Amino acid sequence: MYQQLKDKKKTLAVVGLGYVGLPIALAFARKFRVIGFDINKDRIAAMQARQDPSQELDAAAFDDTDIQFTANPDDLKAANFFIIAVPTDVDAHKVPDLTPLKKSSTTVGRALKRGDYVVYESTVYPGCTEEDCQPILEQESGLSAVKDFKVGYSPERISPGDKTRTVTDILKIVAGCDAEALENIARIYGDIIKAGVYKASTIKVAEAAKVIENTQRDLNISLVNELAIIFDRMDIDTHEVLAAAGTKWNFIPYSPGLVGGHCIGVDPYYLLHKSKQMGYDPQVILSGRRVNDGMPAFVAKRLVQLLTQKGKNLSNCKVLVMGITFKENVADIRNSKVADVVKELMDYSIYVHIHDPHASPNEVAHEYRLTLQDEISSGYDAVMLAVSHNEYKAFDAAFFAGIMKDNPILVDIKALYKREDMEPTLTYWRL
Repeated sequence: MYQQLKDKKKTLAVVGLGYVGLPIALAFARKFRVIGFDINKDRIAAMQARQDPSQELDAAAFDDTDIQFTANPDDLKAANFFIIAVPTDVDAHKVPDLTPLKKSSTTVGRALKRGDYVVYESTVYPGCTEEDCQPILEQESGLSAVKDFKVGYSPERISPGDKTRTVTDILKIVAGCDAEALENIARIYGDIIKAGVYKASTIKVAEAAKVIENTQRDLNISLVNELAIIFDRMDIDTHEVLAAAGTKWNFIPYSPGLVGGHCIGVDPYYLLHKSKQMGYDPQVILSGRRVNDGMPAFVAKRLVQLLTQKGKNLSNCKVLVMGITFKENVADIRNSKVADVVKELMDYSIYVHIHDPHASPNEVAHEYRLTLQDEISSGYDAVMLAVSHNEYKAFDAAFFAGIMKDNPILVDIKALYKREDMEPTLTYWRL
C-alpha cells in the first residue's frame, strides 16, 4: 500500500476537512495524491480558492500539493486509503454524539474495495472504532474487516493556534487491526510526521491514550479552578500562590480558567460514557467535569458581586467581554465557555457587549444567538478579559480607565495583566 501511494498508483482520501482534517490532508498531499472530502460545499469552495475556513493556515500551505477538494461522495471511490477526521461532540445531556462519525463511516463504506484501508483520527472512547464504526463499513461495503480491508486508528494531535508545533512536528500514535495493518499505517504516516510515530499494541490502546490525554488536563485544571474558588474566599491571589508553589521542581504548572473547546471540555464525557456502560461510575473524572462546567457561573456571579458592591444597578450596567473563541488567537468558537458567561450575565439583566478580533460574527450569531461588536466603545461599568488574544496584550490600565465609567472594574480571567500595573481607582479581579 505504501509504495503504491508513493508512486501515485493509489490515492489517499481525507474525510472531514476541519481544523484536523485539512492540515493532515495538505501534509499528505505533498507526498501522495489526495482527495479532500467534506460535506460542506462552502468550505470546499474556500479550499479550492486556497483559503482555510478555520483560519489556521495561509494560502502558502496549499503550495506544492496534489489534492482534489470535493463534496461529491462518488469521488471517494477513486481512493484506497481513507482517513476519517470528523468532529466528535456530546449532546445536550453530555452523551457522546457519534452522528458525524457514523455518517462518514457510511460514506466511506460505500466507496470501500478489497485491499483498502480506513484509519480514524476522531477522538472516541475505547472500542468505538471496532464496535461502532467497523460494522458500518462492513455493512455498506459487503466486505469483511481484516480479511478484505484493514482498519486503523491514529488520534489527532493538533493544537489550534500553535504555529511552532504543527501537525508534522508532533509524535503520532498509530494502531492497526493486525500486524500488517500496523506496519503499513506506521510507514504511511511516518512519511509525513517528522517527529516520528508510536506504534500502539491495539486500536483500543490508542483510543484510550487519546481520551486520557485531555481527561488528565481536565482534572488538573479542575483542581486549580477549585483552588481559585477557595482562595478567592480567603482574599488570596491564586496566581501568586501558584508562582510560589512553582518554585518546587516537581510542581506541575496549571492555571485556572474556562475549559471549553472541542477537546478538554468534551473528551472526558466519552470515557465517562464507556465506563458507565462497563458498570463503573467514575468519581474523580465526573467531579472534575462538574467543577469546570461550573466556572462560567462562578465568574459571572463574582462580577455581579463586584458591581453590586459598587452600588450599581445591574439592569443599568453595561459590560464589555473581550474574546469569545475557546482559545487565544484562533477563530474556533465551538463549545466556548465565554458564551456561557455572557448568558449568565444577561440573566442578571446586564447589557453585554462582546468583542473578538478572530471570531466570525455570523458564526457567533448562528451558534449562540449573540452579536459581536465591530469596535470597542466606551461607557462600560466593567470589562472582562475572557480570551488573551495578542491584540489585547497592548492594553494598559489607562486604556481600561478610558472606556469605563466611575468605579471601573476589570475582571481578568486569563491573568493577562499585572495587578501592580493597575490604577488605584480601578478594581482589579482575576481568577
